[in-house]
Amino acid sequence: MYEKEIYLAGGCFWGTEKYLEHVLGILETEVGYANGLTKNPTYEEVCHNNTGHAETVKVVYDDDIIGLSYLLTLYYDVINPTSINRQGGDVGSQYRTGIYYTDNKDEEMILASIKELQKKYDEKIAIEVLPLTNYYKAEEYHQKYLTKNPNGYCHIGVDKFEKAKKARDESKNR
Repeated sequence: MYEKEIYLAGGCFWGTEKYLEHVLGILETEVGYANGLTKNPTYEEVCHNNTGHAETVKVVYDDDIIGLSYLLTLYYDVINPTSINRQGGDVGSQYRTGIYYTDNKDEEMILASIKELQKKYDEKIAIEVLPLTNYYKAEEYHQKYLTKNPNGYCHIGVDKFEKAKKARDESKNR
């Protein structure tokens, strides 16, 4: 097992976490706030005080089972990559899309992936790609929110959750 991590901002973190936790090879998900200006922000501060944080999902994955390239393909499938500071009905800079890496070796693969994604769109891809500068775990009531509240709001359709349960990284099959 080769454990790695990546931080993905895809609008409201509830749905992004729920979607990713179903994928084979994802070992752990946690929601939090990333790459902002304040220390230990609360949800209220992130929503109303211009903290600069993005709602983000920390993803720990087994690179032997699911590679970063495939993981990003799945992520792209549940966001609007050209939307700025908005996903679904959620609007604000905290809902921006972003890929925040902790391993500098991942940057090249991420940028190549974005370049490939751009070929599918006329509008410019708006996904922020940056090293992770900070991350703060969100309040406990946000963790696994859609599991605890199955009727909670989510911009990701139920069909995508079903697709995630069946997703297999064929490049990793040996």
